[in-house]
Amino acid sequence: MVVILYKVTWHFILLLLIPVFHSGDQRCRLPVTELNGMTQPGDIMIGVLLPIHLGNVYQEILFNEKPPRTRCTMFHFESYQQLQAMTFAVEEINENPDILPNITLGFQAYDSCAVLQKDLQGALQVLTGHDRAIPNYRCVNNVPLSSIIGSAISTHSILVAHILGLYNYPQVWISHLSTSALLSDHRKFPSFFRTVPSDIFQSRRLAQLLLYFGWTWVGLIAADNDYGQQGIHLVQQELIRAGACVAFTENILTSHPGRNADHIVKVMKASTARVIVIYATEIEITPIFNEMVKQGISEKLLVASEGWSTSTLFSQGTFSTLLSGTVGLALQSGTISGFRDFLNMVHPSTSLGSDWLKIFWELSFNCKFMDSENQTGLSHISMKDCTGLEDLGSIQNAFNDISSLRNSYSVYTAVHVVAEALEDLNNCTQGEGPFSKRFCGNISNFAPWQLLHYIKKVRFTLSSGREIYFDENGDPPAIYDIVNWQLSSSGAMNYVKVGSYDMTLRQAFTINTSAIKWTSKDQQVPVSVCSQGCPLGFRKATIKGEPVCCFECIPCPQGEISNHTEKSRCFPKPIEYLSYEEPLGVMLASSNAISSLVPFTILMLFKHFNSTPIVKASNYSLSCLLLTSLTFCFLCSLAFIGYPQRETCLLRQVSFGMVFALCISCILAKTIMVVFAFMATKPDSNLKKWTSHSVSRTIIFISTFLQFILCVTWLSIKPPFPELDTKTEPKLIILHCNEGLPIAFWCMLGYLGLLASISLTVAFFARRLPDIFNEAKFITFSMLAFLSVWVSYIPASLSAQGKYTVAMEIFAILASSWALVICMFAPKCFIILCRPNMNSKEQVMKKTISTID
Repeated sequence: MVVILYKVTWHFILLLLIPVFHSGDQRCRLPVTELNGMTQPGDIMIGVLLPIHLGNVYQEILFNEKPPRTRCTMFHFESYQQLQAMTFAVEEINENPDILPNITLGFQAYDSCAVLQKDLQGALQVLTGHDRAIPNYRCVNNVPLSSIIGSAISTHSILVAHILGLYNYPQVWISHLSTSALLSDHRKFPSFFRTVPSDIFQSRRLAQLLLYFGWTWVGLIAADNDYGQQGIHLVQQELIRAGACVAFTENILTSHPGRNADHIVKVMKASTARVIVIYATEIEITPIFNEMVKQGISEKLLVASEGWSTSTLFSQGTFSTLLSGTVGLALQSGTISGFRDFLNMVHPSTSLGSDWLKIFWELSFNCKFMDSENQTGLSHISMKDCTGLEDLGSIQNAFNDISSLRNSYSVYTAVHVVAEALEDLNNCTQGEGPFSKRFCGNISNFAPWQLLHYIKKVRFTLSSGREIYFDENGDPPAIYDIVNWQLSSSGAMNYVKVGSYDMTLRQAFTINTSAIKWTSKDQQVPVSVCSQGCPLGFRKATIKGEPVCCFECIPCPQGEISNHTEKSRCFPKPIEYLSYEEPLGVMLASSNAISSLVPFTILMLFKHFNSTPIVKASNYSLSCLLLTSLTFCFLCSLAFIGYPQRETCLLRQVSFGMVFALCISCILAKTIMVVFAFMATKPDSNLKKWTSHSVSRTIIFISTFLQFILCVTWLSIKPPFPELDTKTEPKLIILHCNEGLPIAFWCMLGYLGLLASISLTVAFFARRLPDIFNEAKFITFSMLAFLSVWVSYIPASLSAQGKYTVAMEIFAILASSWALVICMFAPKCFIILCRPNMNSKEQVMKKTISTID
């Protein structure tokens, strides 16, 4: 609204002024302004608007006398360094025979004093070429104006850009410090370019920096101008989008003498937010810092926008402790070769800008020139006289500190942008130009819109290696340094680069957190949250009337848990069971399925060689039954894998108990039959009738039937059932089969151990029988291995939890089954397949006779 009002006002004023100017009446000229400035002649001019002074004082206007001048109170060393960077760049270009040969650049520079009216006056005076603000008139013939560098304040740049664009007067406007996102609209500001990134990038990067350190509860303070309001609004948007919260938002009233500092600091003090973002410039926040020192606030961590992140105003004195640890974004730093020597050559005897030079000299050396007025604000009492022999190289201040050039580097870059565009315009070949009828512009008398064409296409590399170009909005690549304010042992403040944001790189964000110095003794990252996170098993509950970052923790209901970082709600606990989809389940299932093929293959082998002595001596029928039961021993473990249901819970332990009972019963029958067969060979033995197949079948039936009775009793009294266990592991729900009657399971397993122990005992005493009958030694080994596996299983299963208990039983089934297969059948298969000569009646009888003898 302010911009529109200014625009309409200037339209009205210009409509009144234009006929007056044409009348030739000298009485109707605009009055001479009182701007301080300096001019260096040249073939092509550059306008420069810099706030050489800050801290203006507005005096009351009574309108019964001539209005007083706006008085600026503080000479700004950094801005004076920027002026010298501009001067150095112009001299560098003029002395370079490869850039604009036989053409010199000149400039008109004015002190805007960071006052809007002075920026407007300076811009209009640059347009005319004289010290009179006459719109639409260029009073210097044959000396074209190429561009204006400035203003340093976004609000001023917006207004001046509107004024310069009035009546479609195309004017190249290059700003080195105006970063407002509004200026990226090239439909409104078609001739505006800048050598610093737009605040769109800065605001997003500031929000990202806050979130990187986990600061989700922050305060926001901004100047009440375009720079502050647009920037802080974007920061707030990014924070809220990421789920963070804003504790408070306050504006610095720039038109208020005290900048509303008292109120702002009281809000800061009352807030629980420890981190505060300040989006303003150095001159706007000085009263805030003064008030913070006055009220004794030191526990807050400040986050700085580029407007003050490297300001030298706060590097000494009472602000040092207050601002130590501050982090912020700064314009990318650069180096200018030969600039230090140029700065040290500045001397009061120089006629160019002598008024500013004298003020600078007096402040730098704390002296006074005899013929000068008291413009520095320093007391002349007991002050030494300035001799002009003082050496700038012997002192160190914000003027000659070039260790990290930022704003001055932007001014230096802006001058080179103009020079490169002028060089391209000058090198144009007639007939091949970009304008109507392929004409080129005349370097001695070009229109500003012609130079504008070349500025849009500027792309070059400075001596420091930095590439300069503009996008479609007139903005350069977004590159920022992340700086940390660190207090040195001498009490001075150092601005240390600890990271960067470079949007031209694939990895745009880099930071070295170990290089950051925080104010806390333990050097830990400060915490700024409204409410601490909830512990496991609790969830966040919003507090009525409070932001989402402020919450209370309430327990999760039974069967649910909150183990996520945000803990904003309770989730059903993950259900754990041994699944076919997980690697462990797949491995065990495939191992058992493949293993079941081994006894089946041996069974087929025995059927093929059933007439051979080695198979006959092994009791063919019992061996076939044993191999069949071993196949089912491997396969029964598959019932333990998968989602536990009522049917599988009933089946799995019973099937396991029954097939293993059949398996061990077969081995027990083989062992007893070996003993009976040997004893039946003795003279006058009555045991021959006990070597029949019916005896072995009876042993197997009785042994297996007893296990069957035990299983039926178990299922009748309290059968197994699926159960959700929420107590064993707080983070999980364990889905498993409750055995119903655990003692029944251990009785079933104990019965298998009893059968195995009887087989082991009988086989051990029968181990020295003749070879033809001697399976006893293999049975001994197999029973030892079987018992070892299941004895080890008992403590392992008691220490395991959840699906690993089931996995442990499956592994025991697999291991014990393999022990029986290997010990009972591996030697026989080896003879059948690899030593067929030993599988003959002669060999078997020979071994038997040798053993008996």
